[in-house]
Amino acid sequence: MDQEQRRRYLIEYLLAEQNAQAEIPHDEFSQKRLLRALFNVRMPATASEKFLRVQDEYLSEELRKKGITDISNLAPIRPDLYLWQGDITTLKCDGIVNAANSQMLGCFCPDHGCIDNAIHTFAGIQLRLECDKIMKAQGREEPTGGAKLTRAYNLPCKYVLHTVGPVVIGELTAKHERLLASCYNSCLALADQNDIKSLAFCCISTGEFHFPNERAAQIAIRTVRDYKQKTESKIKIVFNVFKECDRELYARLLNANE
Repeated sequence: MDQEQRRRYLIEYLLAEQNAQAEIPHDEFSQKRLLRALFNVRMPATASEKFLRVQDEYLSEELRKKGITDISNLAPIRPDLYLWQGDITTLKCDGIVNAANSQMLGCFCPDHGCIDNAIHTFAGIQLRLECDKIMKAQGREEPTGGAKLTRAYNLPCKYVLHTVGPVVIGELTAKHERLLASCYNSCLALADQNDIKSLAFCCISTGEFHFPNERAAQIAIRTVRDYKQKTESKIKIVFNVFKECDRELYARLLNANE
């Protein structure tokens, strides 16, 4: 199969699962949007071996076309601290951090622009199923500031660490700040417990969760530095940003005199 044949097969399979009928668009862009939407709304469930094989081949080829960035090719901005602007789903390191919600099942909103949606889309349907098993075993929602570890499946990293950041409604409070710091500490501790040598953090709680970007960056950098100092951890940390304004913000804070 070529990529279009794989894409059509996956769309037809997912539509059939839902007993839904839809005309498959002819252009590549619209087909990709439809497939992503179908991935997004699918509830956690097993699939046929053929579906998984075709899905994995499709996602592998999409990743190849986007290009992979290896942490070994990045230069640290400070010892063990890196700043990288790009798509976290294309970063090859031991682990990446996902800004999840308390259900820990990924974003169900079709074609949404959040990082949770992107990670679940390009990891494949196996990720939602693993998250569902973890949450069913836990028997309750994940508390804000906590974290869980899963495999990364079709992503170039090895693991995904899912953390629930605080949602800021109205004025930023000291509690919001403590909970955001807890996200970073939980992920760092979980990474060290699982021998993860390199970890990429997204900008947790900014964007959809409305945490002010500059204060979030200050807490992120301070918490990582404090953790490494207290534990003497050798873990390499990538501060991953997508927007230019966040890149400039982290660059300024990381280069600031202490």
